[in-house]
Amino acid sequence: MNILLGVTGCIGAYKAAELLRQLQQRGAVVRVVMTQSACQFVGPVTFEALSGHSVMTGLFEPGANTTIKHIEAARWANLLLVAPATANIIAKFARGLADDMLSTIYLSATCPVMIAPAMNVEMWRHPATQENVAILQARGVEIIEPESGFLACGAVGEGRLAEPEVIAARAIAFLQRASAGADLSGHHVLVTAGPTCEDLDPIRFLTNRSSGKMGYALAEAALARGADVTLISGPTRLTPPPMARFIPVWSAQQMCDAVTRHLNEATIVIKAAAVADFRPRHPQASKIKKSDQSVTLDLEPTPDILTEVGRRKTHQIVVGFAAETDKPVEHGRDKLQRKNLDMIVVNDVTAPGAGFDVDTNRVTIIDRYDHVIALPLLSKREVADRIFDHLIEVFLSTQVDE
Repeated sequence: MNILLGVTGCIGAYKAAELLRQLQQRGAVVRVVMTQSACQFVGPVTFEALSGHSVMTGLFEPGANTTIKHIEAARWANLLLVAPATANIIAKFARGLADDMLSTIYLSATCPVMIAPAMNVEMWRHPATQENVAILQARGVEIIEPESGFLACGAVGEGRLAEPEVIAARAIAFLQRASAGADLSGHHVLVTAGPTCEDLDPIRFLTNRSSGKMGYALAEAALARGADVTLISGPTRLTPPPMARFIPVWSAQQMCDAVTRHLNEATIVIKAAAVADFRPRHPQASKIKKSDQSVTLDLEPTPDILTEVGRRKTHQIVVGFAAETDKPVEHGRDKLQRKNLDMIVVNDVTAPGAGFDVDTNRVTIIDRYDHVIALPLLSKREVADRIFDHLIEVFLSTQVDE
């Protein structure tokens, strides 16, 4: 696996050295191209020592044109990975500008491209940046979303470069999928994601801590493997994959209705949403006023979407999720049988790195043939691909005697 690592000029450039090591540990050969601004943060000698290759820094440096260096580099790479990717380089890529080595390589590359943005929160949120990111996504560029946290400028918000191990894992998984081919081509994957919200009154509602990250990772993975994807999602702060058919919903009832409408066209159904189990029996038409009196909520069950899908399925493979706080395998087996599922993915949300609103997960896969596969702590995108790997191996590639 040949990875060309582009490093651009921001404080996150120091993480690129660790990213290079992470890629090498996963079996990749890495060469580095740096912008002139990146050289102000980290010296090229660092990357030369780590990679064992000379570092490309300019179009007109000595030797850069003896073999048309940017063409040679673009042809060599199986993946162009830019991390960190500043707002400036994202704009250059989106608008086709090529005034330095990295942007020239981008226009010359026929290999897949992956970028990991890093910048100030306001720069990330600016409409120009979001438009440029959308342009690149529409062209098939893989985006590793920046994380939220404390930024170098002192602000708090999204914009921080994703951790090197997360980027490296995504890059290697991306290349492995590309070499394996589109193994879900011809399938239509229906994914539910995020929380649902149940209104108490026009202002307040009941919900849960789901971020939607697992469901969105499943949608992205299915698209990368050649499937058509319908993503039905409760409210999240995530950007839907551009090639998916996206259906936003609010409540459990709305999600149930959307799943029912699109069930027949799906060949694989993955219910990763954290659907509310209860809703107010009598939501109020106006705001419930604060008073000194206690308030009692009268709750009723919401529709059990997974049970309904298990009851109505014909040709579909149905995968459920179970977030547990104790005995995850035992409870997962029970849910698999009760709801007539083909496979279930269970996790203990109290385990470090496996709860809500994090980028990692530690899950156990259980199928109706009682295969039990416990996965280590992985990024949610890696978990998504391992889920599809098992689904394909057990349900699509081979015939298993009932």
